Amino acid sequence: MKNKQVKVEDWELIDYKQAWEKQEEVFAATVKMKIDIRNSETENPGSTDNLKTPNYLVFCEHPHVYTLGKSGKPEHLLLDEQGLKDKQATYYPINRGGDITYHGPGQIVSYPILDLDNFFTDIHLYLRTLEEAVILTMADYGLKGERYEGYTGVWLDAAIPEKARKICAMGVRCSRWVTMHGLAFNVNSDLDYFKNIVPCGIDDKAVTSMQAELGHQVNINDVKKTLKHHISVLFEMDVV
Repeated sequence: MKNKQVKVEDWELIDYKQAWEKQEEVFAATVKMKIDIRNSETENPGSTDNLKTPNYLVFCEHPHVYTLGKSGKPEHLLLDEQGLKDKQATYYPINRGGDITYHGPGQIVSYPILDLDNFFTDIHLYLRTLEEAVILTMADYGLKGERYEGYTGVWLDAAIPEKARKICAMGVRCSRWVTMHGLAFNVNSDLDYFKNIVPCGIDDKAVTSMQAELGHQVNINDVKKTLKHHISVLFEMDVV
């Protein structure tokens, strides 16, 4: 039986490495539980009928940090060690998909740690559904978010290459249909930090934020609530 109950947690402003370790702990425990359930079911059919893997939807913000995905190129970080210190930023190569990106205050980071066997086992649909949640959230604020063919994430003016600008980056890891990492949605982000990287490995596209598009700061907690609502509806989650 599928378990669509999802525990929502807000880790607030948290060091990236600390959040990564917390994710890895939950992720590993969920994967292990799936393996144990399947092994027990093979040995003793019906013995695990009441066991269900948990699901989590985490929100947080990070101090200034650059992260490089498995397929990324280190040279897409345009700062040396001293430059990182000057910017009070850290840098981590990590195990998600995608290239390099920036996280910092004013940006909503969401880490769904889901067992997709509880929802649907299609990683492309998973990414498109997360994109749709961001697009619907933007629409609630009068902004038209779009997909850009050939890329993940959410954009504005995607149909006009010279004007296309990215507002939400995505990078996920999935093993045995358990997910981690997720999305980074620029709300009130300091966009100057994106000048120190080739964002997501794309060197000819701009990056933007809700603040830049609307001309004023936005209440990030309200945006977070709106995003949580759209994610929960699209995935048919029972949030707790």
